[in-house]
Amino acid sequence: MGLRIVPGTANPLLTAAVARTLRTELVTCELDRFPDGELRPVMDHLRGDDVYVIQPTGPPVSDHLVELLLLLDACRRGGAGRITAVLPYFGYARQDRRSQAGEAVGARVVADALAASGAQRLVVVDPHTAALEAMCGIPVEMLTAVPALAGALAPLVPGDAVVVAPDLGAVKLAEHYASLLHRPVAVVRKTRMTGATVRAEEIAGDVAGRPAVIIDDMISTGATIEAAARVLLAHGGAPAIVVAATHGLLVAGAAGRLGRLPVQCTVTTDSLPRGHPPALPLQVESIAPLLADAISRMHHEQPLGDLLTRS
Repeated sequence: MGLRIVPGTANPLLTAAVARTLRTELVTCELDRFPDGELRPVMDHLRGDDVYVIQPTGPPVSDHLVELLLLLDACRRGGAGRITAVLPYFGYARQDRRSQAGEAVGARVVADALAASGAQRLVVVDPHTAALEAMCGIPVEMLTAVPALAGALAPLVPGDAVVVAPDLGAVKLAEHYASLLHRPVAVVRKTRMTGATVRAEEIAGDVAGRPAVIIDDMISTGATIEAAARVLLAHGGAPAIVVAATHGLLVAGAAGRLGRLPVQCTVTTDSLPRGHPPALPLQVESIAPLLADAISRMHHEQPLGDLLTRS
């Protein structure tokens, strides 16, 4: 089967970088947009090919998700031999459980929709929930950008720095960073009040007088990072903070929120496109080499091994 890369419109620069790394041309895909907002993808001949559709489902999440579903269906109806959905950022992953009656489990709905549209495999990068694999009826490969981000962080953090998990859900992630950076771990206990409001009051670990690296899988509004930073400073942490997260959504005033803190640098990846430069120091590491390596190995039926997230 020939290797083919189908680009969505959510992050064309990343997709083009993946194709360049793989030394392959992108599939020509026309995406018609009707006046009422409907999408209609039309693409080149794919019959019998090993197809990888690259489309992060970042903001506007639902628009990009529907586009992805239509692209997958077009590939299936075009006779693709094997179809893999590559989502550098998996929207709806935070909706992995119900907190009260009457809620939907959005992550499961999206997983089912991807499979129903033609995806036979799913590739994601540092998803918000490790339970995603159990929700999917198709094989899921969960890649990690942590080694690349840790490499970028190494020259930015002094020897006495501490890696901080901003909530209990990020502890394993913090331990992964800490093992690569050879730094200790501290953990903040938080309570989410609303989608943009977080309360944090306690911290476990020695942070007094020490600079900190606050890590997470994603930065959305920045409320979690802000709450963690406030707790660090209240417990005597040094006013020298570096932030790292795979997915930098930076919505709803996140740049301004982080800009009011003593954050020296925010390190993230290009899993999502950057719009106007945010009003804060930002360092972006590309995951194109990671995705290209994974796609190449999958195409040649080789194990992914060291590219995968830690369980």
